[in-house]
Amino acid sequence: MSKLIAITNQKGGVGKTTTSINLSASLASLDKKVLLVDIDPQANCTSGLGFDKNKENNQIYDLLLDSGDVFSAILETNIPNLKMIPSTMELIGAEVELLSLSDKHKRLQKALEPVKNKFDYIVVDCPPSLNILTLNAMVACNNLIIPIQAEYYALEGIAQLIKTFRLVKKRLNSNLEIFGILLTMYDKRLVLSKQVEENVRRYFGEKVFNTIISRNVTLSEAPGFGQAVLEYDINSRGAKNYLSLATEIINLDGKDIK
Repeated sequence: MSKLIAITNQKGGVGKTTTSINLSASLASLDKKVLLVDIDPQANCTSGLGFDKNKENNQIYDLLLDSGDVFSAILETNIPNLKMIPSTMELIGAEVELLSLSDKHKRLQKALEPVKNKFDYIVVDCPPSLNILTLNAMVACNNLIIPIQAEYYALEGIAQLIKTFRLVKKRLNSNLEIFGILLTMYDKRLVLSKQVEENVRRYFGEKVFNTIISRNVTLSEAPGFGQAVLEYDINSRGAKNYLSLATEIINLDGKDIK
C-alpha cells in the first residue's frame, strides 16, 4: 500500500512545489517507486519536471471529473522510479465543476484508488490555497507535509491550515495526520532563520523534520531546465538537503533503504 503524502500550505512562496518535485525525485533515487500528482492549476510542478503544461492533455482534470483513466494519465519522467500525473491550467475549471457534486471532496481519492498498491509513495502537490482541490488532497492522503519558510511571517496562515486539517480529520478523513513540518529557505547566517526555527520547533515539537532545506540557488534554477535538483546538480546543497529529507522520511516509515 502506498504512503500518500499531500504537500500543502496555503501561503505561496514557501517551497511547496520545490519540495514536491525534489522529495519525489529523491525518494525515487533511493529505489522507491513514486507517483507525483500535480493538482495545482498553475502546473508549476508539471513544468518543473520538463512537461509542457500548455500541451499536455487534461489528465488530472479528467480524472477528477470521472472522464479519464488513471493508468493512461500517468506519464514517465526522466528519473527512474518516478512517474507523474501532470496538471494543466484547465484545472481551474474543475474547482467550479466539483462544487456541484455530492462527493466533491472524494474525487481524487476515488481516482487514485486503482494505483495505491503500485507505488511506495504517492506525493500530491497542492494549490497555494485551502480550496476544493486541496481538500481533495487531504481526503485522498493520510499524511501532510507542511513547508514553512524561515522568514518573517513564517507562521502566517498556519493557524487556519491547522484548523482546516482538524475539520477534515473530524468530518472527512479520520486517518489524516501531519507527517511533518519542513523548514525551507533557511539561511544559517541570519539570526532571523534561527529565531524562526526556534519558534517552529517550540510550536510543533517533534513534528518538525530534523532535515532543513537551506536557501540554495540551484533549487531556483533547476525548474527552468525542467529538472529536479538531483538532475541539475547532484552535488549542490539543495540536492543533499532533499536526499537527507527522503532518507529521514523512509527511516520514519521504518522502510529499509535498499
